Amino acid sequence: MRPNTQASKHRSSHDTEREFGGALGAICIPIFLPLTVLFLICMSRSPHASVLQWPPPLPSSDELWDPMAPVLLLGWIALHALLYLTPLGKVSEGLVLRDGTRLKYPINGFHGLCISGVLLMLFLGLGSPLGHLFELLLPLAVCAIVVSFLLSVYLYVRSFWAPPHALALGGNTGNPLYDFFIGRELNPRIGNFDLKYFCELRPGLIGWVVINLGMLMKEVELRGSPSLAMILVNSFQLLYVADALWNEEAVLTTMDIVHDGFGFMLVFGDLAWVPFTYGLQAVFLVVHPQALSSLGAATIIALNGIGYYIFRKSNSQKNQFRRDPTHPSVARLETIATATGKRLLVSGWWGLVRHPNYLGDLLMALAWSLPCGFSHLLPYFYVIYFTVLLIHREARDERHCQAKYGLAWDAYCRRVPYRIFPYIY
Repeated sequence: MRPNTQASKHRSSHDTEREFGGALGAICIPIFLPLTVLFLICMSRSPHASVLQWPPPLPSSDELWDPMAPVLLLGWIALHALLYLTPLGKVSEGLVLRDGTRLKYPINGFHGLCISGVLLMLFLGLGSPLGHLFELLLPLAVCAIVVSFLLSVYLYVRSFWAPPHALALGGNTGNPLYDFFIGRELNPRIGNFDLKYFCELRPGLIGWVVINLGMLMKEVELRGSPSLAMILVNSFQLLYVADALWNEEAVLTTMDIVHDGFGFMLVFGDLAWVPFTYGLQAVFLVVHPQALSSLGAATIIALNGIGYYIFRKSNSQKNQFRRDPTHPSVARLETIATATGKRLLVSGWWGLVRHPNYLGDLLMALAWSLPCGFSHLLPYFYVIYFTVLLIHREARDERHCQAKYGLAWDAYCRRVPYRIFPYIY
């Protein structure tokens, strides 16, 4: 086989579109995001926990490296690669690709979560000090960052052997730094092992839950029992991860799988950003315990419940309509016909705002932060970051839908003027 030197001859107008700041973003983001991960971990474990502290406390080399960290990280990835290949669950087909084919995906992520839980219980029963993850957070994050860079380099190099139809629209610009960042190949596979799909929902997402549990166990070591705030954070985020894996098939229609190439942006997000920044509330609570009243806890639980209800119901409605628009639960919903033959929902949850699932997501994100109180801004990093992320993602969705559906999308926007927040945005 030889590298595909003809790829540039097959670009469409979409191939030259630059996102995330183009070449400048492709240079800055791979530098500053890894530093941000390490900074946030340091701050969350600091007695001051101030994001405005300058200069920030710099970790020593001993704090950044532990020989156990690469063993644990690579072992964890290998475990989930093995579980991915285990013939559990069903096999589903993705959307039709540009060459007319459809890839097959194992839907067994929830099995992987359950098996991981059983193994963790066995380790805890044998006296394994899971709370030691608190001390290992920085070394583990460093290893995850290194693995992200190495995997991204591999993905970039192998993409030159991919046929033109296998390249992602927008990932074949000819700028090496940008293409490395955004990802050239849409669905890189080793045999039937889909690297992007594996990383999307497996080691990082489930690893997030394990890190949270480690923080809970550390609190037990320090104070004899977990706090109500820690229990809420662990429970809310476990529900979120379990829901994502239970509804794993829905990821096959998301922008990450359907549109984006698999480069540093997604690799780093999956393996380093998600597990080490999404659960900062649990890390914060180890050093900064919070007391919650029964009323406060009930209010936070209700907020998370409302967010989860909106998130799950709106996603389920969309996915059911995509699978079978004649199903009784969606058959009576109003739609707008498009030139592509597809129809756009303009009633139900999708008649309330254009992205009701994002609204539910943000309500849950706020509920995850509230158990940490109001004395520090750091625990609210996730909800602030996630708001910016979803607004940016919504803008990307808008551009893609406008290009795809044209006048039908304009009609939909007139019918549903609000994007995420009803009567606000």
